[in-house]
Amino acid sequence: MSGLGKGITASSIAVLLQGCGWKVNMIKIDPYLNVDAGTMSPFEHGETFVLDDGGETDLDLGNYERFLDISLTADNNITTGKIYKLVIEKERKGEYLGKTVQVVPHITGAIADWIENVSSKPVKTGTDPHDEGCEADVCVIELGGTVGDIESMPFIEALRQLQYKLGSENMFIVQVTLVPTMSDEQKTKPTQHAVKELRSAGFAPDMICCRCETELHNEQRKKLGLFCQVGAESIISVHNVSDIYKVPLLLKSQNVAEIISNKLKMYLPKVATLTLPYHPDKHGRACPTSPRGNNFASASTGSSCR
Repeated sequence: MSGLGKGITASSIAVLLQGCGWKVNMIKIDPYLNVDAGTMSPFEHGETFVLDDGGETDLDLGNYERFLDISLTADNNITTGKIYKLVIEKERKGEYLGKTVQVVPHITGAIADWIENVSSKPVKTGTDPHDEGCEADVCVIELGGTVGDIESMPFIEALRQLQYKLGSENMFIVQVTLVPTMSDEQKTKPTQHAVKELRSAGFAPDMICCRCETELHNEQRKKLGLFCQVGAESIISVHNVSDIYKVPLLLKSQNVAEIISNKLKMYLPKVATLTLPYHPDKHGRACPTSPRGNNFASASTGSSCR
């Protein structure tokens, strides 16, 4: 669902993993047919975020750089337009040797190859031009759009195939869903249907991040755990807070890093340090500590997470 806060959730999870001492890379997948966000109307999609290499991308990549203090490239943003352009160019050159080019396996294969290639590239820190970076331990992939949308299907299938290739123990699935409040009651049915839709695509979430106005009640947490077959401790309340930079603290209080590390069997230090991307100003408001935060200030409506 657009504007749910999936981008902020993905950035916050990445900050927690970074605080555990792991090097983190991030990829944003946008299912639209545009090659990039450079020609899209800001009234419809928000402002364009320009990367160091000149790549014109979604605002979520600005969140990634601000939260993690890393330098990303245009390749960290995958769109349907980029994938189809790549596959069609290869077909025109005869690289498929006369085979019938199809969504499966050629489009899905191109998506999986792109993800593996980008996730293995060195990640540069901050704005130091001499930093050559180092390979990431974890790659957080945010899939935009809504599960069940026709434009997202090739990407979900590609990720499913990638999970099969790498092994389910090497991939952690987070689904961000809406828990609306009606007549002072938190409704879990939309989340139940969202999980059902994802399962029908071949994925079972390891964690469900529930976007709600107020903290998710324990009764609803247990109900979702039962109906969605996810442990109650992995039903995370991502309720409204006064500042987006408080979301990492919200997730930390619910042991998100510990849950992820247990599934991926990654070392978790006894004391995980959390370097937040802000410091309070004299009025108590959050101000970015990352140098990138001072160069780009914009309210984010979120976007998309896996």
